[in-house]
Amino acid sequence: MSKQTVKVPDLGGASEVEAIEICVAVGDAVTEEQSLIVVESDKASMDIPSPFAGVVTSISVAEGATVSEGDVILELEIEGANSEAVETEATDTGATNAEVSNTGSDNTAVAVEESSVESEAAAPAAEPAAATVQTVVVPDLGGADAVELIEVLVGPGDIINEGDGIVVMESDKASMELPSPVTGVIVSLHINEGDSLSEGDPVAEVEVQAQVQVQVQAQAQAPEQPAAAPAAAREEKPAAKPAPAAPAPAAANSSNANAAGDRRRKTDVYAGPAVRKLARELGVDLSRVTGTGPRGRLAKEDLHAFVKKAVNEPQGVGGAIPAVPEVDFSQFGEVDIQPMSKLHKVTAANMHRSWLNVPHVTQFDEADITELELFRNSLKPEMEKRGIKITPLPFLMKAVAAALRANPAFNASLGSDGESIVYKNYVHVGMAVDTPAGLMVPVIRDVDSKGIWDLSVEILELATKAKERKLKPNEMQGGCFTISSLGGIGGTGFTPIVNTPEVGILGVSKLQIKPVYVGDQLEPRKMLPLSLSYDHRAVNGGDAGRFFTFLSAVLADVRRLVL
Repeated sequence: MSKQTVKVPDLGGASEVEAIEICVAVGDAVTEEQSLIVVESDKASMDIPSPFAGVVTSISVAEGATVSEGDVILELEIEGANSEAVETEATDTGATNAEVSNTGSDNTAVAVEESSVESEAAAPAAEPAAATVQTVVVPDLGGADAVELIEVLVGPGDIINEGDGIVVMESDKASMELPSPVTGVIVSLHINEGDSLSEGDPVAEVEVQAQVQVQVQAQAQAPEQPAAAPAAAREEKPAAKPAPAAPAPAAANSSNANAAGDRRRKTDVYAGPAVRKLARELGVDLSRVTGTGPRGRLAKEDLHAFVKKAVNEPQGVGGAIPAVPEVDFSQFGEVDIQPMSKLHKVTAANMHRSWLNVPHVTQFDEADITELELFRNSLKPEMEKRGIKITPLPFLMKAVAAALRANPAFNASLGSDGESIVYKNYVHVGMAVDTPAGLMVPVIRDVDSKGIWDLSVEILELATKAKERKLKPNEMQGGCFTISSLGGIGGTGFTPIVNTPEVGILGVSKLQIKPVYVGDQLEPRKMLPLSLSYDHRAVNGGDAGRFFTFLSAVLADVRRLVL
């Protein structure tokens, strides 16, 4: 049997996530792709599957812990072709150390002789292989074009293990360590602190040698060597001599702790870019906030708690919103108190921030989609052949994309300086998805350049991933406009909250058949209630009226999409 370490994979742009559920226990037999843990960021939750089939021997994370890409999750014992070689190497190493230690016993000569034979037999394998130099480059940045290098963790001549950090990079949304893909010696560095890096840029040259790998393996096996020695050897006092080999891992831990401490001392506040951005938006001095994360790291929850406390204090800033008085509902009857999920709390905070910061206006209209429904139903035979079901949503997305191109005021965002407007030359449309974990908004990219069939496939794929908690953060970023549909649930209209920094959102209610005059004749028509909420700082009533007129015309006759 051999052991495999399972680490946190690429998180799709998130720097740190919270482990909200451990799906296995020590001793459990797991299959490949079986969920090991569930992690949750401020935008999504996802399962981390097992890359191998095996038995769980140890678990390195606990519920509530914060993990990053490359962190160890657990160890699996698996069956493999090299398992006997691994066990033999560990046994031979332990026996050799024990035999050399027992120089005062009658059995020493035999032990040393056997050790010498083993050493001679192993000598050819111990010869160092020819050194190879490998270039470490910047990997996929999860959608970021360039990131700033904020810290260099190694220097030329340092021995580095596979998975150890080489540099720390930071984008406007996350900070991340670049791990070494190999074990070896740092030969040279191609970067300096403050550099701007992009995917594929060279970072360091690492000299990889087989001898270095053998040394690292021996250090990792050192704590197990006394257990591998014979019982008679353990009774001899000299057998205690191998014990000093154990401090190697401790020294490594101490080195890592010192590095973390040095990293923390380089800044007055230990916080990620997302937390710092939120602090700027809220006007909070981070030096006044106490961090509750690992090593005192500040989390968004710490900022929310700080602001809540400041608002509730009697001597707070004038004009603050009065707090809702606390009510003991149990005095009126039986209650069941359940904690809100992290995703639910984040959604609530985002909606509250949008409602407080954005001057909302909502306009209502109805679109006649009678002809659209006739056309959609005529596609059912082709749907069955393709194995794809087309709902009205792809047509809505395509119509919205055309309306955004025709009305650039809606395909924009206000600049953070409050003095500029950013007009976007791309059309990415988000769709609100109701999931058991809470509301999620995956984003369909380049909607204007995709057909109805392609949109139907992508909508189904992202909606399924949202419900299964497998969405990555970069699959919920970059939206220009959002569609929130309650058509399958009911209702005649609602006022959706703008998903800032977007400036508009379309609410879709349940289709109704109504009598409508077509010329001189009263006919039953399929009318779709629509509600358009927008940020009145960027969009005015005339813009919204033109947007609705264009959208209704396209939905009434989808042939207009090809004009």
